[in-house]
Order: sequence, then structure tokens, then C-alpha cells
Amino acid sequence: MLAIYGAALHRRCVAAFDELKQSGRDIEYLADPKVGDLWIGCQESLLAAILPPIIRRFSKDYPQVTLHVDDVPSPAVQLAELRNRKYDFVLARIVRPLTKEEDVHEETLFHDHLVIAADAHNKLARRRKIDLAELADEPWILTPADSWAYLRLAEAFEQRGLKMPKASVLTLSVPLRNHLLADSNHITASASSVLRLHAARYGLRALSVDLPQPPWPAVVVTPRNRTLNPLVERFIECAREVTKPLAMRK
Repeated sequence: MLAIYGAALHRRCVAAFDELKQSGRDIEYLADPKVGDLWIGCQESLLAAILPPIIRRFSKDYPQVTLHVDDVPSPAVQLAELRNRKYDFVLARIVRPLTKEEDVHEETLFHDHLVIAADAHNKLARRRKIDLAELADEPWILTPADSWAYLRLAEAFEQRGLKMPKASVLTLSVPLRNHLLADSNHITASASSVLRLHAARYGLRALSVDLPQPPWPAVVVTPRNRTLNPLVERFIECAREVTKPLAMRK
């Protein structure tokens, strides 16, 4: 019974001390609104897609703010670290809404979609129309089997009664996949926002393949019952501005 009371007291104490800590950061912000630190948890595919332009825009107005960015592949780990107050907010891709999570607030920035990409000189890149069945025996570089891109691609093949192709390489690393695609005959499944940022740099192109497009929201998650540092609000405003063109796409 004491453990129950202790746990309840601990939750309130953590919240109280967190508010005191946040008060100190707010005072620092009032003293100099362009100086401070932000701690961000982010998934690899967003690190390689929307985060760089957001940081460039934010840092232009707040050059003396230090951003601490961690690559956190799992949304579950991200949320746990957010609750543990390691991060001020997290950027994540989710499959199921977090609306039932009472202690966090979720805001969708945009909905991404899956594309199949290859080197621009790949013979497939010159085709105006490609049937998914034609790609079953191609050499693939894919994300791990528990990732969203892999699962969605597997569903697409299953809907056509096709077996999921065997990958030559499985990795979450966007730079590694891009490097391996360049000047090769490999293909990959990628988020459209990732390809948009890296296509010109690596000479990549989306293939003309029809794929089912279930919702794939990119979200910013913040604590629901915690006062946000004003710098967090400014960063999220930059995120909205940068991703607005993506949010407007059908």
C-alpha cells in the first residue's frame, strides 16, 4: 500500500521539480530570448528529410541556441524519453494515432507516402509505367522488416499475390542506402520526403509504380501537462512553416 502512495507522491514531485527547472529556463529566455538549449529526439528518416531545413530556418533567427539532436529509431523509445524529460519534444512517424496518450500532445505536420527509387541511370528510371510484379526479382536495398516502409511494401506485394522480394541489404541508414543506390542497379522503398531532399545530390529518381498509400503522418509530440520553453514553440513554428508545402500536397 505504501508503494502506491509513494508512486503517487513521486509523480507529483517529478512534475513540480520539472516546472521549477522549466521556470529557470524561462527566466534565461526572458534575459536573452535568443540563447538556450533544446533537446530533440528524432527518427532517422526525418533526420534525413525535414529536420535539416527546419534547423537551418530556426538557426538563422536563433544562432546562439544549441540544439541537441538524438537519432531515436523507435517511436516507443522516443515517447519514453519524452516522459522521462530527456527531450523537450520529439519528431516521429507513427502508424496509430496517439490521442489516447493522456500525457502527450500530438500534432501532425504532414502525411508522407511511399515511393520506390533507383539511380537516375537505372533502366527502370526511364520507364513511364512499371508494374509492381516486374520488380519482384530486382536487387533491393530495404529498411528492416519491422519498419513502416518495409511493412507497407510487403502489403503491396501481398495484395498482388506476390512474394516479398529478398533484400541484398537491410538498413535504417538513409545515407548508406543512397550511396548504395548511386551508380548501381539496386532499388529501394523510401519516404517521398526523403527522396525529395536527396534525389539531386545522389542522382536518384522515383519509379512510376502505383502503390497503395495508407496514411503515414509525420508528427511533433510534446508533453501535455508541462509548460513548454518558448524556444520549443519557436522551433515548432519553424517546423510548421517548412512542412507546409508537404501538408498541402494530396
